[in-house]
Order: sequence, then structure tokens, then C-alpha cells
Amino acid sequence: MQIARRVEPEWLDELPAEDPRARRSRRDLRRVNALMANAGIVARELRRALPAGAHSIAEIGAGDGAFALRLAAALPRPAGGATITLLDRQGTVEARTLEHLAARGWNARPVEADVFDWLADPATPRFDAIVANLFLHHFEPVRLAELLAGVAARTQCFVACEPRRSGTALAGSRLLGLIGCNDVTRHDAVASVRAGFRDAELTSLWPSKPGWKIEERARGLFSHGFVAQSP
Repeated sequence: MQIARRVEPEWLDELPAEDPRARRSRRDLRRVNALMANAGIVARELRRALPAGAHSIAEIGAGDGAFALRLAAALPRPAGGATITLLDRQGTVEARTLEHLAARGWNARPVEADVFDWLADPATPRFDAIVANLFLHHFEPVRLAELLAGVAARTQCFVACEPRRSGTALAGSRLLGLIGCNDVTRHDAVASVRAGFRDAELTSLWPSKPGWKIEERARGLFSHGFVAQSP
């Protein structure tokens, strides 16, 4: 089943961070992420791309940090001094999430900023790896190409896990009410799948510079993976 890609507003992005429906939806997303197993997918790709480990990771669109915490649990404990930067427009990372990350060996640094401003800021450092989970699908192609170019300038390894745009994923997104997800999560899940990716759509937007090794493919029933690595 071919579904044309369509980007539309998601309700969670428009609600105030402390709105009760937004808070409930963020809790829903933790369960959805667990079901999709995206943290395990990203962790496996990081271990494969960086066998010596990463000492500095940034997550763009990090939300409340729940995905970063799952990712940290799926990665080997890093050596001392490892950092993970959690970038998001809204400051929703709780102190206990930072404490849990610290307990797993990661010094977590929340950054509240627009991703385009952050990538363009000369003060933003390079990272061993940048990751994204269910974030890239929010952007139309022109803007997404700009984002990916900014990412490529800041790291040697980028791993993303996005919604897979397929009939199976769309059907699954319409069943989230069965596990108690609220109206915000149910709406956004369908919108996410419609804005998701398939085939080599992200590869076509990655900057065409020599030396990058690209892998893009479906992962499981509902996810779409993208890995870009530079020597």
C-alpha cells in the first residue's frame, strides 16, 4: 500500500508543556516507544558504527528525555566523562531523568533551543554521534534537507529511527486507544505515520558529500531506520 507523504501539525507540539493532555501524551509515548523498541534499534546501530563507544552524544528532539534513558540502558556503560545533550524546544526533562542518566554513566545536559538555531550556532560542538527518534518526520523536504546538512556538519555518525509510512503502521497507529492512549497520542500517531518515511527518502536529502556511508531501511513492522557514518 503506497501512502503519499504528508506533514501536518501534531497536537503535542502545539500544547503547553504543562497541559494535562500533553503530560498524559508524553507518558503514552514512553509506552509506544517501548512497543516499537526504537531505543534498541538505535543502540545496535551505534554499537555497530562506533565499536569503541561514544563519549559525546546529542539527541535532537529529545522531549522529556525518556528515549535517552532507554538508549543509555541499551548501551554499554561509558567511560568517565561521557556526555549526552538533550535538545528540545520545550524544557520538559525532569531532574530524576538526569539522575537516572548519571547513574548509568552519562552526564546529561538539557538544552532548550530551536534545532536549526542550535545547529547553526558556532558555539555548538561536534559530537561522536547525533541521534533522533520520531523527530525528522515533522519537517517538509526542504527544511529537512537543511536540518540534515546541519547534522552532518556536527558529527561523524547520525542514527535516526522514524515512523515507517506503510499500511501496516497506519493500521497499528489507529489501534493505540486499545492500550489506553489519549486523544492527543491517537491523533499524532496517525499524523506521524502519514509523515513518515520509506525506501531511500532520507538518503535523497542527506548532503551529497563524498565519504559518507549511508544505510536506510525498514526496521520491524512500524519503524524506519537511517544511519549515516563518515570515516
